[in-house]
Amino acid sequence: MDKQAREQSLKILSEVYAGARPALHYNTAYELLVAVILSAQCTDERVNKVTAELFKEHSTPEKMLGLSQEELEKYIFSCGLYKSKAAHILSASRDIMEKFGGKVPESFSDLKSLAGVGQKTANVVSSVWFDKDAIAVDTHVFRVSNRLGLAKANTPLKTEEQLKEAIPRERWSEAHHWLIWHGRKVCHSQKPDCGNCPLSEYCDYCKEKKV
Repeated sequence: MDKQAREQSLKILSEVYAGARPALHYNTAYELLVAVILSAQCTDERVNKVTAELFKEHSTPEKMLGLSQEELEKYIFSCGLYKSKAAHILSASRDIMEKFGGKVPESFSDLKSLAGVGQKTANVVSSVWFDKDAIAVDTHVFRVSNRLGLAKANTPLKTEEQLKEAIPRERWSEAHHWLIWHGRKVCHSQKPDCGNCPLSEYCDYCKEKKV
């Protein structure tokens, strides 16, 4: 994708998805962190249903640690990967209490030191809660950016690096949300709706498929 196509694509995305925000429900940095951990290989809609019940009485790391792993697993069972997610949430909660004074750390390296927190989750929390410039590459961002041609990479980390080069820094966080919503609404995994896509004339995927 050349510079003009890139700029035009970003302009269209900014107009179509102006004000786009996370679909996850949360009130605090800790709730956001837990919700993002739960969202791995799970829909945001399902996560929101689960956290609506979980956060009624377990919305802080201290309260979360009042649950045994088995008890937490029952709350989050429908999110999938519930055993590892429960273990990660309790381990992260313990570290937040013991190492960070009960508060989710702002430092990127400290965030990544928490169980269950990888590059994507740390970027989401950094961007959404701490208002830092970051691009979190989930399955939607990975798919859409590589189809469009904003990136040409075979891993999320390489995709993140290329997006940071392609997109002005002050727009990183916004662009993250634009790409997610475009993936949800138009650029679907199995059957992308290229015929109704406002980016089709700039998209590498559409050109290759001769849509």
